[in-house]
Amino acid sequence: MDIIVAPGGTLHGSTAVPGDKSISHRWLVLAATAEGSSRLVGLPPSLDVRSTAACLAGLTGKPRPSLDVFARNAVSFVEGAGSTWNAPEEQASRSTLEVEGEGRSGLIAPTSALECGNSGTSMRLLAGVLAAAPFRCVLTGDTSLSGRPMDRVAVPLREMGASIDTTDGHAPITVTGGDLAGIRFAPEIPTAQVKGAVLFAGAAATGRTTVVEVVATRDHTERAFEALGAPVHRLDGEIHVSSFQHEGFEGVVPGDPSSAAFLIAAAALTGSQVAITGVGLNPSRLHFLDIMQRMGVRTVQTVTGLQVGEPVGTIEVLGCDEIRAVRVEPNEIALIIDEVPVLAALAAHATSDSWFLEAAELRVKESDRLRATAAGIRSLGGHAADEGSDLVVAGGGLSGGRVEAGGDHRMAMAFTVGALAASGPCRIDGIEAADVSFPGFVQTLRALGAALEETS
Repeated sequence: MDIIVAPGGTLHGSTAVPGDKSISHRWLVLAATAEGSSRLVGLPPSLDVRSTAACLAGLTGKPRPSLDVFARNAVSFVEGAGSTWNAPEEQASRSTLEVEGEGRSGLIAPTSALECGNSGTSMRLLAGVLAAAPFRCVLTGDTSLSGRPMDRVAVPLREMGASIDTTDGHAPITVTGGDLAGIRFAPEIPTAQVKGAVLFAGAAATGRTTVVEVVATRDHTERAFEALGAPVHRLDGEIHVSSFQHEGFEGVVPGDPSSAAFLIAAAALTGSQVAITGVGLNPSRLHFLDIMQRMGVRTVQTVTGLQVGEPVGTIEVLGCDEIRAVRVEPNEIALIIDEVPVLAALAAHATSDSWFLEAAELRVKESDRLRATAAGIRSLGGHAADEGSDLVVAGGGLSGGRVEAGGDHRMAMAFTVGALAASGPCRIDGIEAADVSFPGFVQTLRALGAALEETS
């Protein structure tokens, strides 16, 4: 599906975003490996999360039916006819998953390869879980996922005692699990996926496992472990975990702050005031708000509750007089790795040049996001370049044009948001890619007042 974005207009109202993908992946794994029943509310129907559920269905007995149904039949909760998203309690009642776990010892050898689709989180986290399972399992994915680096997770899991074979450092990967021993691991590249895989393996290992973080990454794994009673200790950039088996649990998945970032940027670019409710306010996920503040975007965050260790609340966008240029330093990139495309879309409307330094990790995401972001901004009449591992966005605004999302959900949404403040109409080809992380993205923007027209 393609859309034409008409510039101008003002957004208004209160809305919500789909459940957090990063949290959902981890809670699904924890529910499938718990001893007893778990109840997960508000799981997003995004394709990546469904990939994790489908893989877990292939690894379990009792949990399989419910996981399989969710993986196959999850639907969007967005309403049409100009309304905004359902209230959180209504949304929650329509997206509840009951999982009857049998513990880690209840995992069984799958009858075929586990298909992770486009989800690197699924593949890496499951590799950590399977590192302790006494059988052989193959994890595979689509063409995009097969081009992403997997040695970064294979190396520490091998050190712990698992047998991990990659395909020239990529998927498919073969995991033959067994008895594990804890290690001290300091990743060269900060990544929450690899940290999570090592911590999941450490929960089944003999002795203590330590992950050393020079740059802190999102901490959903350790928060969930702590909330479920695991022996987790965090001090001075080190996370320690020892072997434990958790029981079933209940939780309402917070809204995804990375998805909220697109709505916040949309409000800022249109001079609007918008409230996003029920969203996750985990500090490790909100550095993009600090950068937006440097760019002139004013927001207020209010915590209203806690779910399995995760703070939840509301983000209010108060407005923006003008977009200022920004310099994002290398030590910030890991904290905003998913938000760089939308920050770049904001920067395209700044008063001068913006720099995103040492962002080479973006080249190995769902697409080469450094190249795609720069090329997309140029296609819409702006000025940007990817120079080595840096992204430079010249500012000055977008004049309009046509751009291809390239199957990347964040590209599709970032270009749509940037187009809202262009001086002429913009056509976004392949907007359906947004469904990977934000089902109903177009409908949500329309409900807030954006002029988006489907075309063929």
